[in-house]
Amino acid sequence: MRAEMSVDNTESGWRSPHNVNDAATPPLETGAGIVSLLRHPALTRFLTARVASITAQQMLMLAISWHMYDLTSSAWYLGLVGLCQFLPGLATTFVAGHCADRMHRGRIVAVCLAAQAAVAALLAASIIAHVVTRDLLLGLSLVLGAIRPFQMAGQQALLPMLVPQRLLARSMALSTSVQQVCVIAGPALGGLLFAIGVKALYCTCAVLFCVGAALYALIRYDYVPRPREPVTVETLLAGLRFVWSNPLLLGGISLDLFAVLFGGATALLPVYAKHILHVGPEGLGLLRSAPAVGALCVGLMLSRHAIVSGVGKKLLIAVAIYGISIVAFGLSRWFPLSLLLLAVSGAADTISVVVRQTLIQLETPDHMRGRVAAVNTLFIGASNQLGEFESGATASMFGVVGSVVAGGCATILVSIAWSRMFKPLARRDALH
Repeated sequence: MRAEMSVDNTESGWRSPHNVNDAATPPLETGAGIVSLLRHPALTRFLTARVASITAQQMLMLAISWHMYDLTSSAWYLGLVGLCQFLPGLATTFVAGHCADRMHRGRIVAVCLAAQAAVAALLAASIIAHVVTRDLLLGLSLVLGAIRPFQMAGQQALLPMLVPQRLLARSMALSTSVQQVCVIAGPALGGLLFAIGVKALYCTCAVLFCVGAALYALIRYDYVPRPREPVTVETLLAGLRFVWSNPLLLGGISLDLFAVLFGGATALLPVYAKHILHVGPEGLGLLRSAPAVGALCVGLMLSRHAIVSGVGKKLLIAVAIYGISIVAFGLSRWFPLSLLLLAVSGAADTISVVVRQTLIQLETPDHMRGRVAAVNTLFIGASNQLGEFESGATASMFGVVGSVVAGGCATILVSIAWSRMFKPLARRDALH
């Protein structure tokens, strides 16, 4: 990265290689191989750190959800785990964005991963002492929820600093592919570690979190600290105002919120594994990994060939396909078919993620990226964690299958509605 010419952005305090006016290079490269991306050392270290941290997070979430269901046999408490991870983010999200725009982003993420290592170690110790309770799992879920906005804001705002702008779309796709590899490996490895014991699983998580923290702390990029200035409500909420005033960003971020809020079925996978598909914790690991298989295939394709036209229409179609696959999964009683449908949902979701995240980064000035990433984090948290609570609550009222099917139908309707409500997003032709 240091071989690239840098421009000093005195307003933001950041020096970024992608702000260079590189008129001789096409905005998006679509034919170069993945190796060309890995020639950027900071990006390689970033991706390696993601492997360790995301694998640990996937295993930790698998362990907590299965542990909670094993203790309570209640879909309601599975939903509460998601709610407990969402609520603290309401208090910390905007502070996290402010920090990401004024502090070294890699070090912010490193501290967050070290804290999650401590949570995993505490869970392992509680297993040894035989003091694991429902309340302990919910309390530590609150801690994880408070940490997550700082990690996500730092990660999202960090990636554009590591590569030139012309490589951003492909780098985003490659990062998503790496994430999906971990989403495949994490739950599968977690399911295998259950055979040894949940204590071993928590200890493995703690080690991987420490590895990820060390790698993030070692990431180097051109960074000039901003002078200290008062923290006000205006500066904290600047990202929210920026998103609200930009229909393209508002449409993209809110699309993810409502599509996954209704269509997510992750919280109910333990119920499907135990009572509907009868495949146990090992099968649960495969169910949680299945969406990542489809996502990985599509992500690798997009890391080589970025979407260059009709991005708005393709985004909305992908969301609709996601909803259709969730409806079919909810009705399936055959384990291989369920895996296939979850893989399709992951493939469609990856198209949505890559398009939305690239648009967000390209449409946001660097000095605002941390705070806009914080807003995006809040919406993602609402869609994932609050979506898990919604799934648990509706499953308690209408049954597990009814909850999943109704959620998938709602996602399809969201895709149709957003195509009419957010015309700039639906009509967007190119990423850049």
